[in-house]
Amino acid sequence: MSDHTPNPVIAGFHPDPSVCRVGDDYYLACSSFEYFPGVPIFHSRDLVHWTQIGNALERPGQLRLPAGTSSSGGVYAPTLRHHDGRFWLAVTNVSDGEGNLLFTATDPAGPWSDPIRLSGVPGIDPDLAWDEDGACWCTFAGIGQVRIDPWTGRTAEEPRKLWSGTPGAAAPEAPHLYRIGEYWYLLIAEGGTERGHGVSVARGPARAGRSSRARPTRF
Repeated sequence: MSDHTPNPVIAGFHPDPSVCRVGDDYYLACSSFEYFPGVPIFHSRDLVHWTQIGNALERPGQLRLPAGTSSSGGVYAPTLRHHDGRFWLAVTNVSDGEGNLLFTATDPAGPWSDPIRLSGVPGIDPDLAWDEDGACWCTFAGIGQVRIDPWTGRTAEEPRKLWSGTPGAAAPEAPHLYRIGEYWYLLIAEGGTERGHGVSVARGPARAGRSSRARPTRF
């Protein structure tokens, strides 16, 4: 990024960005909280210049926001992924008791599906990752994990604790799991949202859900 490149690259109220790459294209989704339509979707070819191409949640049937929804209520921290020719979007609606929801689309500009309830996934900040066997793993704030059927939202077993974060740090949240080479990397936020907030990374040489020897690094 040069000295002449504007930063932030997307100005205004666009928190909690999640980016996925498909070929030469990058797509970004971010939180929309109490606002409708929800979860704006952006496109870029260089990670610097972004254009909004739509909103994932643009129909009342996709997003319930009670009239009394408070500031910072509504939709939290989406995860945007591309797998097997399809886009997947996982979010938490903390209002109206909807909890964790999953949406899918063949075109990131829409239309996106009606919500698939992830009723067996607790907490907030759901992340999606597929292992080499094609199993879909949902990791969530805590840091816990459970295998799901992304088409139905059903869980294959009880959620289990995956990692507790850096010793002494509070509020492990916002997990994202990535496969790079022979390792899985687990990226989380922790320490709360004020002083002491940080990012930690754990690495495990096993597939998703089997990482028992994570090596945390905090920075």
